[in-house]
Amino acid sequence: MKLAQKWCVGKGLEIGGASYAPLGVDALNVQPFPGHPVFEAEEIRLMGRVLPVDIEAFADDIPVADDSQDFVISSHVLEHVANVVAAFVEWHRVIRPGGIVFMIVPHVDRTFDAGRPVTPLAHIIEDWQTRRTEHLPCAPEGHRHVWRTADLVEVVDWCNEQSLVDWEIVEVEDVDSRCGNGFTIVCRKNPPLGVV
Repeated sequence: MKLAQKWCVGKGLEIGGASYAPLGVDALNVQPFPGHPVFEAEEIRLMGRVLPVDIEAFADDIPVADDSQDFVISSHVLEHVANVVAAFVEWHRVIRPGGIVFMIVPHVDRTFDAGRPVTPLAHIIEDWQTRRTEHLPCAPEGHRHVWRTADLVEVVDWCNEQSLVDWEIVEVEDVDSRCGNGFTIVCRKNPPLGVV
């Protein structure tokens, strides 16, 4: 995918990588449930192989050093994450200043989520404040959260306002160029104040 290759330069982490959705970047695959029968069966059905898991971890608790990654990339994963803000805080921790968070997220109007209510910011904030951690494997169609592009931008903005992250949104695709049923938001981690 050209947009991912444009922004995700160097070495990074792919949250929930799959053999049937290669993004063409140099990333370690982070998965919480390696060997999950539903996901592995889908990979085998579509590609005849399973993408190896490099790091067994959840999106909000990744065992790598602070500021150690050039990027974090996720495609059709964030809708499954119980605590989106906790994941953002963790992604902010692991990427270096100037590093990239690259997210492709299903759009409510272009997926089987059509007709479902969009997840409001208040729900995302409540998940953060109550430290929601329902780390349960769910089927690919089991979306916890439903968004339009502007709604996820609002979550990023709220996280910035709360000083939980310090991200600049550097590119938005309202219709993602990978498969067209989602949207893409690319954020860059700002360097600490006074550091150039």
